Amino acid sequence: MYVSEIEKILEVSSLSIDFLSEKETVSAVDNISFCISKGEIVALVGESGCGKSVTCLSLARLVDETAGRYSNGEIKFYDKDTVLNVLNLPQNKLRKIRGEKIAYIFQEPSTSLNPVMKIGEQLAENVLAHNKDDDLDVEAEVISLLKLVGIPEPEKRLNSYPCHFSGGMQQRVMIAIALAGNPEILVADEPTTSLDVTIQAQIIELFREIKDKKGMAILLVTHNLGIVADIADRVIVMYAGHIVESCSKQEIFTVPLHPYTRALLKAIPRLGRGRVRLESIPGVFHNYGKEYGGCRFADRCSLKKSLTKAESEICMRKVPEDRMIIPGHKCKCHHVHV
Repeated sequence: MYVSEIEKILEVSSLSIDFLSEKETVSAVDNISFCISKGEIVALVGESGCGKSVTCLSLARLVDETAGRYSNGEIKFYDKDTVLNVLNLPQNKLRKIRGEKIAYIFQEPSTSLNPVMKIGEQLAENVLAHNKDDDLDVEAEVISLLKLVGIPEPEKRLNSYPCHFSGGMQQRVMIAIALAGNPEILVADEPTTSLDVTIQAQIIELFREIKDKKGMAILLVTHNLGIVADIADRVIVMYAGHIVESCSKQEIFTVPLHPYTRALLKAIPRLGRGRVRLESIPGVFHNYGKEYGGCRFADRCSLKKSLTKAESEICMRKVPEDRMIIPGHKCKCHHVHV
């Protein structure tokens, strides 16, 4: 899927984020670029520690700037005839971006909700923060949001506390809070990780319904490729701070190009294959404190076994470019060809 200038609502260009310590500077996100268009669901996948959450937080400039810094790049929101560069906005304008342009749902709803405030109060607080209409019926709006996310008998649940809700219901409340500002992009950072499989399916179906009703884009962060296959339109694969592959959902499963993407797919258990030994990725995860001049996946790459010595040396000393291998299908690898 190509993202046209008309459709595009978010564009990240050459973004790099470093974290600082007394001894070293760690490049957690390194020169990444991607776009999100209106009404699409983009899945951001990769193993723990690859930079998914930092990437998402950066979109609304939520990375703690006392510990990290935006060392390069741009994050642009397309607002009708205006282009807003998040990294240059003052705090008062950033507050309008947060909640109204982009809203977040995190993986642990129990830690995101205030345990001593009623659900109705927490929702009302967000409704009022994003709506200045003096004639607004706040309670009716709160009830409408709870209905939208599938909370039964919402009129009776306004006075409930978070502890009265199950994990799945708490996540629905968090989704309602995120929708209070009617954002254009909903960022869901591993929203189903702490939920059982049945509730996961319900939350994913809820995202689909919200996208259809509201027409908003969703950036879904996950390491579960089953969820990706079910709901995503496009997929972005990250490894050690790099985007190594991006394409449509269909192509990620039918023609995966990057060796890391192929390795992830081989590690998925499949029904009907009997007892099959799952393949693991050899080696250890990238050491962020070590200086790398080349591909961050090179030490673990299965493709290297078939390369000549000269070709392998390129992997170790030169960072691969993000190349368009197939129309709409990018891959960050020196040696991948169709």
